[in-house]
Amino acid sequence: MATVVADNPFVVRSFAPAHADPGVRRSLPDRVAAALEELRCCRDCPRNCRIDRLANQSKVCNTGRRGSGTIFFSMCNLRCVFCQNWEISQRRGGRELDAAGVADLMLSLQATGCHNINFVTPEHVVPQIVEALAVAIDGGLRLPIVYNTSAYDALGSLRLMEGLVDIYMPDFKFWSSESARRLAKAKDYPDRAREAIREMHRQVGVLRFTPDGLACRGVLVRHLVMPGQIDESRAIFRWLADELSPDTYVNIMAQYRPDHEVGRIAEIGGDAGRPKYADINRPPHRAELEAAYAAAREAGLWRIDERRAGL
Repeated sequence: MATVVADNPFVVRSFAPAHADPGVRRSLPDRVAAALEELRCCRDCPRNCRIDRLANQSKVCNTGRRGSGTIFFSMCNLRCVFCQNWEISQRRGGRELDAAGVADLMLSLQATGCHNINFVTPEHVVPQIVEALAVAIDGGLRLPIVYNTSAYDALGSLRLMEGLVDIYMPDFKFWSSESARRLAKAKDYPDRAREAIREMHRQVGVLRFTPDGLACRGVLVRHLVMPGQIDESRAIFRWLADELSPDTYVNIMAQYRPDHEVGRIAEIGGDAGRPKYADINRPPHRAELEAAYAAAREAGLWRIDERRAGL
């Protein structure tokens, strides 16, 4: 639901949220029913726990039928040892809200003048989000929806969100399964992230902006530069340019710092007395950051947001 400016394919003259489409609105009751049924044998994210969340059973994400928290959903389905938001993402916190409660939160954010509704770490609560969006849209929600994710998403969940999400904002953290296993406790993360980001791109395409500079539709990929992992960054950028599009908008982030488990001292084994993750127990060097920016350009990417923290 957008009209593109003829001389710039990345700017749209007029724009309405995807969920304003009449066909999407008519599909909401059936979509909510299908979304909630997904919880009966949960495969809502790549963990595939297959427990009955309608009976309030929980496993990896420790989340039953109702999403925990507000727009920032707690209990992320990854276990990144360096997470800078670990007190929220890896612990129970916030408030438990039903669909009406989350809808009220969206509408209250709209009333304060927010530009969009931004769901952070929503991977494990997609059915509840679909249910809440149906209520909010009925209640007058007019804002675009941002899906702010680690990219450890199930394809079935992303397809439930098709036509509801305007902007997908996935991380692409690791290229190798060994890094993903060691640092996020999910060795299949690279495969799942590639599948998920490809699906997001199929749904909404490359990132576009309104004439006043607000992102309104498309995929924005974030990559956090990690110490000693420039080869992983290089492989990720090549894949984005070759398999998605050289027009992919990429935010290269420089703000990594040791946090959470990284600086803790190992008590057993050959690393006893040393930091548990000594190889990432420092910020990236300036040369590593510059190499990451150069690797993105060499891959053919040109829409690059370089967050050069500390440079």
